[in-house]
Amino acid sequence: MAKEGSKSKPKKVETILATDCGSTTTKAILIEKKGDEYRLVVRGEAPTTVEAPFEDVTRGVLNSIREVEELTGKRILDGERVIKPTKSAKEGVDVFISTSSAGGGLQMMVAGVVLTMTGESAARAALGAGAIVMDVIASNDGRLPHQKIERIRHLRPDMILLSGGIDGGTVSHVAELAELIRAADPKPRFGTTYSLPVIYAGNKDARKIILDTLKESSELVVVENLRPVLERENLGPARDKIHELFMEHVMAHAPGYKTLMDWTDVPIMPTPGAVGLLIERIGKRSKIDVLGVDIGGATTDIFSVFEDKTEEEENPPRIFNRTVSANLGMSYSISNVLVEAGTENIMRWIPFDADEATLRNRIRNKMIRPTTIPATLDDLKMEHAVAREALRLALEQHCSMAVGLKGVQKERSIADAFSQSVSGESLVNMMSLAMIVGSGGALSHSPRRVQAAMLMLDAFQPEGVTLLAVDSIFMMPHLGVLTEVNEEAAQEVFEKDCLIPICTSIAPVGEGKLGADCLKVVFKPEKGSKRELSLKFGDIASLPLGTDETAKVELYPERGFNIGADQGKSMETEIKGGLVGVIIDCRGRPLILPEDNSKRIKLLNTWAKSVDMYPE
Repeated sequence: MAKEGSKSKPKKVETILATDCGSTTTKAILIEKKGDEYRLVVRGEAPTTVEAPFEDVTRGVLNSIREVEELTGKRILDGERVIKPTKSAKEGVDVFISTSSAGGGLQMMVAGVVLTMTGESAARAALGAGAIVMDVIASNDGRLPHQKIERIRHLRPDMILLSGGIDGGTVSHVAELAELIRAADPKPRFGTTYSLPVIYAGNKDARKIILDTLKESSELVVVENLRPVLERENLGPARDKIHELFMEHVMAHAPGYKTLMDWTDVPIMPTPGAVGLLIERIGKRSKIDVLGVDIGGATTDIFSVFEDKTEEEENPPRIFNRTVSANLGMSYSISNVLVEAGTENIMRWIPFDADEATLRNRIRNKMIRPTTIPATLDDLKMEHAVAREALRLALEQHCSMAVGLKGVQKERSIADAFSQSVSGESLVNMMSLAMIVGSGGALSHSPRRVQAAMLMLDAFQPEGVTLLAVDSIFMMPHLGVLTEVNEEAAQEVFEKDCLIPICTSIAPVGEGKLGADCLKVVFKPEKGSKRELSLKFGDIASLPLGTDETAKVELYPERGFNIGADQGKSMETEIKGGLVGVIIDCRGRPLILPEDNSKRIKLLNTWAKSVDMYPE
């Protein structure tokens, strides 16, 4: 997205400075062209300063850049100005870009006529643009008008996305939603003197009514209908407008952002929107199904690109989806994970005898001291237990939102749709999933990479053959916005410095008796000798295979187990290695733990020992 009336892209880009203003930390990275390729040089960080006592985001940005200067010896700043290099000087950078989720990021409400149709489509548009969706208001959501008005007033969103009705359909329901928004007259979080942005992306026949209702009380913008017909979504125009208004109305009024916007060469992008852009381009460029996760202190974001097999065509499109679980995190929101998952679900992952009181106390301590890290191995194991449940719940929410549009709903009338409780079939297919990319402290900064792999295996339970990787130092936001400036540089740094392959997971789907035959593996690495393994149900094992190495594997599942070629059918495929090599997971899909406490603890410790998860 080019900045209107701004500096044009430099013809020759040798050095790139990128910052990400997070809720607690601002990270800066320096990328330089080394020979014929772009590589990461160094990373600096500093506390974010959007809140009191500083209330100026640029302080944290400048401090993170100064750390980059100290680590490289390169002069980037002239006072509080980012230097642009001249032919005679080697100082400064060619491009400066930034992302931000500071100040709570972009917080939106969406409204649609039918909760499971236009309401869901509006939520997908907002989530894909990097917003936190605070609530979905719909004509059929079961709340009375005064309750909806009170909810809108109470939440104080940064902007509202209003949708509803296919083109040429009824206008009365979306008109009623507009009346509710006008009656609520919500006040924005930042800049109390300006009008709240409202984007209308609904039935084109209702545009005049919406304009008459909302133009005086809000900053109303009209874009193309995001659901012009029941069978098709058109989310692009709404997403682009959300980005634009985020800059013009939200960031422009946040402390210090106007100055930061003047410094950057392209518009500041919401951090989740930038990460989503990168995941979307990975899936569509490589033509693979991919899942990305960012587990933070306050939220857990999940991004996916899956083939839409509901489309009846030879090469169905790949659909990008993002969800944000705003109450599932590992510090500020860690107590919410306990509430949503339940004590029992977290306790089942703890591989030693522990009482509920101890677990609750450790979780509360983490919530009130969010920057602390585990002090003992038992602390780490408990934190990993919570992380598994946060990831599992976030994926469940994602599966319910990442759905196809076809199915019974397209056969129904609007009246039938009002009573419809579920939308299309979920696009998330764990068997077709080729790659999972993990990010966030619990995954990127686990003491051992195999721990991150096991967290993703336990929480997501991938099926068949899947590559597991992590973002090395949380660079994905920087690289996401960099794709808007220099896609070649973003791709090279992502593949060579950001993405760390951990392992390829091989996981048969099915259930059996512990100790019964499950899978035979014939392992043929490019380097080294051929190996054969026979695994029992309940086993988990690892094989060495380096990050730059590949191997051919022949997989022979027992009857009742599916490894990707149907039940009991063998298959041959080529796999890539990683820091942990290959993990063969025969614990079953779905993964079920014993109810007996002593058996459960013994099994968890056996699994951890098999992959060297917690070496003593």
